[in-house]
Amino acid sequence: MGTLQLIEVTPQQLQEEILKGIKTYLKEFAGLFQATPKEEYLTREETAKLLKVDLSTLWHWNKNGVLTPYGISNRVYYKRSDIDKAMVKLN
Repeated sequence: MGTLQLIEVTPQQLQEEILKGIKTYLKEFAGLFQATPKEEYLTREETAKLLKVDLSTLWHWNKNGVLTPYGISNRVYYKRSDIDKAMVKLN
């Protein structure tokens, strides 16, 4: 490694330059990481309202495997990501 000569640079100026370089690097590094959004769960009623269908249609979609229901106790929920995946492009 070569030698580095600092001419007419005060210790304060050197410190500021080092900090500026570190801050720039940290901003670039932080940009690589995005917070992952939490999974959103919708009730049967919210899902039916979102898709503008009747609750009986949701029941048929469950039976046919179109949507996967999730539950806690006797409550039924649908993952928003599953609903988005179930949508298919039409011509």
